[in-house]
Amino acid sequence: QVQLEESGGGLVQPGGSLRLSCAASGTISSIYAMGWYRQAPGKQRELVATMSTDGSTTCADSVKGRFTISADNAKNTVYLQMNSLKPEDTAVYYCHIGRRGLLRDYWGQGIQVTVSS
Repeated sequence: QVQLEESGGGLVQPGGSLRLSCAASGTISSIYAMGWYRQAPGKQRELVATMSTDGSTTCADSVKGRFTISADNAKNTVYLQMNSLKPEDTAVYYCHIGRRGLLRDYWGQGIQVTVSS
């Protein structure tokens, strides 16, 4: 059974930093990308950053220059380093594993990030 365990969220002041981690356990085949999405209250879930298995990355414009995604493919672990956090970064962050074709993607349960003074 596949499980995604997220950690590293919490409350931070504006300008602060957090590092999210997502460790996937179990056997997962046909992965093409691992990454992070977020959903703020009253808003749709949106892409934050993803990293493909070839190492290429995609980031939302709103986080470019502040957030960095990295991954340890051997450990099926993906990280999100978040610097210069802003109140508008407050959201539930979800780990995501994308798989090829019609195979089911996997989602974490979500972890709260709150940026507030």
